[in-house]
Amino acid sequence: MAPTACSFIIPTLDEAGTIADLLSRLRSQYPQAQLVVVDGGSSDATCTLARPLCDQLLQSLPGRARQMNAGLQAASGDYLFFLHADSRPSVSEQALAGYLGSGPRWGFCHLRLSGGEWQFRLISAFINGRSRVTRVATGDQMLFFAREELLRAGGFDDIPLMEDVAICKRFRRQAAPLVIAEPVTTSSRRWRQHGVVKTVVTMWALRLAYALGVSPQRLWRHYYGGSQRG
Repeated sequence: MAPTACSFIIPTLDEAGTIADLLSRLRSQYPQAQLVVVDGGSSDATCTLARPLCDQLLQSLPGRARQMNAGLQAASGDYLFFLHADSRPSVSEQALAGYLGSGPRWGFCHLRLSGGEWQFRLISAFINGRSRVTRVATGDQMLFFAREELLRAGGFDDIPLMEDVAICKRFRRQAAPLVIAEPVTTSSRRWRQHGVVKTVVTMWALRLAYALGVSPQRLWRHYYGGSQRG
């Protein structure tokens, strides 16, 4: 890989418990990659912990789409990987270079929820199957894009919710995604905090309402009370 062939863009908001471990892992796993953290106004030590471990630390208005667009403008890599602070990619640098050697426009990884419970294995398998069939992935799956393609497309829609679904639907009309088989392990904390059944129902309700034309702004206000947490 060339020194700036890949940039990892990580939107954060109060991720002091995860950001140092993630950046240390990325630096070890992809030593030549650029690491860009875009903070949305953390009230904890996220920025203090991230600053010495990343190449750029940016400040942005809160909202994951806004933060990722800020990272898009600042990053220099040929390919941009958008990674949540509680996610850990498993693909090696060598394997990643092989994937990108085919020149994909965009893509995503398989997902693995942390924890060994059968419910999480089943949910992961379902999400992976659905994303392959629909060519629509979630932000937890480390969406990636050729930088020039994403700039040409205008980046992510500036919406408070469903920015991952919206960008996938735009890009799938142009090209099929490259799906990286090596999974990204994402924390199952949301599922544990809110319950598996409730989380599944909420996610499906959100996606169905969005597909039926309910605006992301209305969905955000209804389900999250208007908070701008990323």
